[in-house]
Amino acid sequence: MSITIAQMSDLHCGSPHFVPSLLERAIAEVNEVQPDVVIVSGDLTNDGFRQEFQTAREYLDRVECERLIVVPGNHDSRNVGYVHFEELFGERSKFMHVDGVSIAAIDSTEPDLDHGTIGRGRYGWIEDCFEGEAFLRIFVLHHHLLPIPGTGRERNVVHDAGDALECLQRADCHLVLSGHKHVSYAWRLEDLFVVNAGTVSTTRLRGKTKPCYNLIEASPERVTVYRKYPFHEQDAILTFDPRTYDFEKSPTLLGETATG
Repeated sequence: MSITIAQMSDLHCGSPHFVPSLLERAIAEVNEVQPDVVIVSGDLTNDGFRQEFQTAREYLDRVECERLIVVPGNHDSRNVGYVHFEELFGERSKFMHVDGVSIAAIDSTEPDLDHGTIGRGRYGWIEDCFEGEAFLRIFVLHHHLLPIPGTGRERNVVHDAGDALECLQRADCHLVLSGHKHVSYAWRLEDLFVVNAGTVSTTRLRGKTKPCYNLIEASPERVTVYRKYPFHEQDAILTFDPRTYDFEKSPTLLGETATG
């Protein structure tokens, strides 16, 4: 039993930094892999305007995967953009169980604010999502739960990150997928692995980072997260055993975010 998941984040359609060829290439590469699930972890747009959402919808309609999970980011919740999000992409929180993998995805945004929150009212829902049998439990949100190296002063981590992390550990979650800061990174925090995605289709980059997205190959014995660069190579940034939590993390992550 194995499953392939693609994670794209921070498209920023409408931004002056948006590069259409990067997103087109990433979608073509994802379609070649034929993943079981595609996750888009927010910031589809730059300012939450309807035409930007329509552009993002047109691009994501090219994804050849029946299971598409999309959550909004802080840019999508600007200018009451969450109204357009719901019309074009549906519910802002989603749950899916596929081939032994449970995925709970939430909207972590607040209107017109850059910081994120989960909220204690949703902790019970998260725990209920992860009650069933699964060899891998994945939690998806836009905002990061931990400050990310190489991204400057921390200003908008999830406000209730401590309580949220406790909730995820109670729920026996294995993997958190997020975006927001445009820097790819990975950690192990006790028995929880936290992976942040870079921006897939903009040149709004920090340090030595490049546009990228994530591919996840998962089985009951091994989960590997690959960072894929559109038009270029991929590298494994994290691999772990979901039964024992033994893991390896790529040392290249530190080099990209080093500030010297």
